[in-house]
Order: sequence, then structure tokens, then C-alpha cells
Amino acid sequence: MKTNPNVFSNSDITVTYNPCKCINAERCAKELSNVFRQSVIPWIDLDGASTKKIIEQVKKCPSGALQFHVNQEVA
Repeated sequence: MKTNPNVFSNSDITVTYNPCKCINAERCAKELSNVFRQSVIPWIDLDGASTKKIIEQVKKCPSGALQFHVNQEVA
């Protein structure tokens, strides 16, 4: 099974990153550096802040390179 290295999930949300759309504004790393880390791989750590803060930051991405969706539990 092939995995996409630009997909990051926890139990609440999944964040995707499209490097082709990124304009390197660095807003994510400057404003929420515990999650969006510039010199560490994997560079997105969803354990670095609350889900609410991560969603708020992703919504601020000026290029739309960062997106998220809320995970749904399978019944």
C-alpha cells in the first residue's frame, strides 16, 4: 500500500499539504511552530497543539496548500 507523505492524521483530523501550491509565506511555522516545524521530519506534528488551534492555523494558509478534514469514526 502506497502512503502519501503529505498527509498527517490524528484521531480528530487529517491535514494535507500540497507543496505545489505553497508560496512559502511561512505563516504556519511562525504562528504555530509546535505543529508546523521547519527543520524536523515529519514537519507536521499534530500532537503539538490542540485540534482547534491546528484548524484555525490551517484556515489562515494564504495559498491553500494546507487543508484539513475532520475524521469520522466508523460505527
